[in-house]
Amino acid sequence: YSVSPVVRVAIRPKNASDLPKLVQGMHRLSKSDPLVLCINNEETGENIVAGSGELHVEICINDLEEVYAGVQIIRQDPIVTYQETITEQNTEVTAMSKSANKHNRIYMTAEPLAEQFALDIENGLVTSKMEPKEFVKQLVNKYDFDKSDAQGVWGFGPDGEGPNIIVDATKGCQFMNEIKDSVVSGFEIVTKNGVLCSETLRGARFNVKDTTLHADSIHRGAGQIIPVSRRVCYAASLMSSPRLQEPIFLA
Repeated sequence: YSVSPVVRVAIRPKNASDLPKLVQGMHRLSKSDPLVLCINNEETGENIVAGSGELHVEICINDLEEVYAGVQIIRQDPIVTYQETITEQNTEVTAMSKSANKHNRIYMTAEPLAEQFALDIENGLVTSKMEPKEFVKQLVNKYDFDKSDAQGVWGFGPDGEGPNIIVDATKGCQFMNEIKDSVVSGFEIVTKNGVLCSETLRGARFNVKDTTLHADSIHRGAGQIIPVSRRVCYAASLMSSPRLQEPIFLA
């Protein structure tokens, strides 16, 4: 089983001028304890300590106060982190989104990944850094992927290593290599902020089924394709029975 930092506590220094010391202390804490996750959220201005349980987080914050930062800390109530997933494939309808300039369209479906495959990605047994032939061979033999789908895996998400994948399942579409990075960027946004409540997505596979793209590359740049990719991934998720997953403690 894997231990994940699922309990989060937002902290701040009692004296605002001690904030640099707190940030530096959080860096030291994250180096000393591999299970703790220290987050400096630039968007909200929050400093978050995440651990595997309330007791673990309490010990980490005490160490932060007394050893690593040496400042008094005000803490908020613990928050349990949920994850999002999808539970079934919609075989009747394909999600479609078009760009702001109306010249580009992407068609996509979503389906759940096998639990064992998601676990193996989380444990580092399957990564995008594997040798391509070995990667395809493992997906076909161990996880029952179609060979063409295994060769069409564009990436993992979030952060290029999470338990979600995006697959190029198109046939005969032009300019796919040119829009690949932009589509993957939109996919990364969705896997980091899911459709239900902006929590991390887990165990989802997105299949790019078809595209209609403008012949002139200036009309299918990243500014046009990334928003399309994000919207169509959200639409495909909504059509595939999205659900929340809560963490559990194994005795």
